[in-house]
Amino acid sequence: MSKINNLNWANVNIGRSFFLITTLLGTFIGLPFFLWSFGQDLTLWVHLLLFVGFFIFSGLSVTFGYHRLFSHLSFKAKWPVKLTALIGGATAMEDSVLNWCSDHRRHHKHVDHEEDPYNITKGFFYAHMGWIMFRRNIEQSLDNVKDLQSDKLVMWQHRWWAVIGVVVGFGLPTLIGFLVDGPLGAIAGLLIGGMARLVAVQHCTFFINSLCHCLGKQPYSSDHTARDSWIMALFTFGEGYHNYHHQFQYDYRNGVKPWQFDPTKWLVWALSKISLVDASSIKRVPKEKIMLAEIRQKEKLLSRKLSVRAHPVCEKAQALFADAGEKLSDAAKTWERAKGEYGRALKKKLDLTKEQLADMRAHFDASVAELRAAIQEWHTAHQQLSVQLG
Repeated sequence: MSKINNLNWANVNIGRSFFLITTLLGTFIGLPFFLWSFGQDLTLWVHLLLFVGFFIFSGLSVTFGYHRLFSHLSFKAKWPVKLTALIGGATAMEDSVLNWCSDHRRHHKHVDHEEDPYNITKGFFYAHMGWIMFRRNIEQSLDNVKDLQSDKLVMWQHRWWAVIGVVVGFGLPTLIGFLVDGPLGAIAGLLIGGMARLVAVQHCTFFINSLCHCLGKQPYSSDHTARDSWIMALFTFGEGYHNYHHQFQYDYRNGVKPWQFDPTKWLVWALSKISLVDASSIKRVPKEKIMLAEIRQKEKLLSRKLSVRAHPVCEKAQALFADAGEKLSDAAKTWERAKGEYGRALKKKLDLTKEQLADMRAHFDASVAELRAAIQEWHTAHQQLSVQLG
């Protein structure tokens, strides 16, 4: 339900609304008419390459730069990488990186509540693009991005993002189109590599805020509306694994499983191999913590099934499951303590002998082995009880 009737029309932002609607209509009405009339006179493969190339440049700059690098500080990058991401992010015309990150950090802090900028509980349309259209030009608080305000490149982009977005995002494809097909090619470049590409990038971003809070799976948590959608991951360079992201927002990966499509994490990894991304700065959630989150979610779903089941379940299966749960809880606490102790030991390793550090490592490794054994036992007990439930 879009809840359009509940929108405050007094707050409509004329400029932003005009831009969003005009580019959308131009792409789905104006562009087809233009191609029908003049397509035979164009070198279409060049314009298709422009669309794909600028889509990748814009889209990856948002996911890699705006989102994972600047919003969540998931890794540190050298200045040429940061500059490229800031320029490419500007071509998406989704505001400056400073304002974008402020909104996004607020979204994570207040997800599904009133202070969430693109709150899905206000309706699909609102979360998708209504929050942009019905938002007054009021100076927003930037208290949550003070760390970014000290970055000279970020502040330069904050001042000039609109100019950069127009010159690079629209000017370059227009110029290339002109060089290939003359004045008609310039128009095609503007419409295809510029406008249509922009609409595709923006609405892929918008769908993460709307569709990925409505449809998909919740393997890690149902405490918020975020969901995993492998289909959206295909169009958003891996951002579709949104349930994982909301549970572990600082991880540089969204598609954490080896088989999940996440070109953004692959780009981070590749750049780390050539020292353009600081490999030691890349943030990863431990595998064990991820498995524990999945288990907690499965426990919650199983508890719901048990609460509505009319017929009793095998007491032995329930007892085994309860026992496995207790062992897992104890193993998880032991692992957390060992992980904390080992992490602190690494930070002050100059005060420890090699033997002491090795002992700490051995204790930590033992806790990992114990936890993984408990996880395996839990899964076995869970499977047996799930069979009983049918």
